[in-house]
Amino acid sequence: MVGLREINAGDKEKIRDWRNLPDIAKYMYTDHQITEEEHEKWFNAIAEDPKRKYWVITYNNEDIGLVNLYDIDKSNQRCYWALYIVDTNAQRKGIGGFVELAIINHVFGEMGFNRLCCEVLDFNQSVIKAHKGFGFVEEGCLRQHVIKNGQPVDVISFGLLKEEWEQKKPDVEKRLSRIEKWLKEKEETSREE
Repeated sequence: MVGLREINAGDKEKIRDWRNLPDIAKYMYTDHQITEEEHEKWFNAIAEDPKRKYWVITYNNEDIGLVNLYDIDKSNQRCYWALYIVDTNAQRKGIGGFVELAIINHVFGEMGFNRLCCEVLDFNQSVIKAHKGFGFVEEGCLRQHVIKNGQPVDVISFGLLKEEWEQKKPDVEKRLSRIEKWLKEKEETSREE
């Protein structure tokens, strides 16, 4: 159903197209249209950067978005993460929750880190609510941190500790299990019609 696969050279143009979509760009730190040259430079840099890791999000074998870890700090066992989903149908189905679960489990499990962080533009209330539902704690507000459409915007900083996640994980998994069951039932019903 929901999967993550490492990005490859064949994803380069698709990722640039996604990132330039107005509904994606409005939640990013920058507003401008990303040029082919700018994107090429970014794409080449991430391949060589051990402090960044990117995956394409898939849903029913379709590419629907991007998730990444950045500022990976092995000595302090922490990193940041971000995602976007371009498929509006997948957004409405709660697919982001499955991606969030996968990333949290990866960071605290496979990587063995102690802390996962993220930042969200203050007007992105649905993502703020989602992160809080996974146990992320609001740790601060970076006032007028970015300029969006010519206006200063606050950025909310969140953090999740491994010990906090261990307490929250059973509730999250139970909630996502119900969503997964609902999605499967919905897919079966649509196939029958």
